[in-house]
Amino acid sequence: MSANQFSSGDVIADRRADYARMLGESEEFAAAAELMEQALELAPGWAAGWFRLGEYREKAGLGETAIAAYRETLRLDPQDVFAASLKLALLGAKDVPEQPPSRYVESLFDDYADRFDTALVEKLDYSVPGKLAALVMPHAPFVATVDLGCGTGLFGAEIRDATQRLEGFDISANMLARAARKQLYDHLGQSDLTLPARQSGLFDGCEPHRADLVSAADVLMYLGSLETVFPLVTKLLAPRGLFAFSVEDAGEDRGFVLRPSMRYAHSEDYILGLLDTHGLDLVASDKTVIRMDGGTAIHGILFLSRRPG
Repeated sequence: MSANQFSSGDVIADRRADYARMLGESEEFAAAAELMEQALELAPGWAAGWFRLGEYREKAGLGETAIAAYRETLRLDPQDVFAASLKLALLGAKDVPEQPPSRYVESLFDDYADRFDTALVEKLDYSVPGKLAALVMPHAPFVATVDLGCGTGLFGAEIRDATQRLEGFDISANMLARAARKQLYDHLGQSDLTLPARQSGLFDGCEPHRADLVSAADVLMYLGSLETVFPLVTKLLAPRGLFAFSVEDAGEDRGFVLRPSMRYAHSEDYILGLLDTHGLDLVASDKTVIRMDGGTAIHGILFLSRRPG
C-alpha cells in the first residue's frame, strides 16, 4: 500500500493510523487493530484504512473480524486496488478469483518500480531472467522478441544482443519508465494480459504473428488462470516461434492455486494441458528455485515451447 493511498484526509485519523503502524511493526497486532478502529470511526469511508485493519486483525488471529474489514474495503473500493478479494479467498470467505484485480497488479508494480531491481536481484536472489535466457539461447538469434511483463528490463538485458528487434509490454507505467531508461527496447507499450487481443495493447499499431520469441519471465504468477494469455501468445507468434515463460510450481496441487504471498502457482499438468490445447509443442522445461522469500526457497518451472511451422 503506497503512502499516498494511506491517508484518510483527517489529521487525527492519520495520526492514530501512524501509531497503529508502529504497533504493527512491533508485532502488537491486536493493539494496532484497536487504534485502526478508532481511526476509522473518524474516517469510515477510508478504504485503505479498512484494508490495514483487516491485515492487523488477520495477524492477530481474528479471522472473522478480518473478513468483515476486507469486505468493507471491497465495498468502498470496487476496483479492488488493495486486492481485498484475494485476502477474502485466502481466508475462505470467497472463491479464489481466476485472476487478480488488474488495478491491484498495476498499483503494486507502480509502487515497486524504483526499488524493483535491487529488491529482486540483491535481496531475493531472483534468477529467472538468466535461467530462462539459458533455455532460449541455443535457439538464437531472433528477428523479433516480445517481452511480456517486461518490468524494468531484466530479461530484456539478457536477450538484447540475440534479437534484432525487442519489444516490451507491462501493465505498470512506472515499470515501463524504468525500462526506457535502460535503452534496451525498440518499442515499449502498456498492456493488460487479462484482456482480449484487441483491448490488450499488444497489437496497437503492431502486426500479429510478428515474434519468433515471446517471453514471460516471472509474470504468470500474477495472472491466475492463463486462459486469456495463451491466445494472446499464439496471436503474437510467427510459425516456428518460441514461447519461453516461468511459473511458480504448484507441486501436487492441480490447476492453479492462490498462495498467501498473493501470487498464483501453477501445476505442470495445467501448463502442459494449455500447451496442447493451443497447439504449442514442449521443447524443454526445468524445475528450479526461482527466488527466495523470507528465507524460504520458492520453486518454479521454466518452460520453452514452440508453435509448429
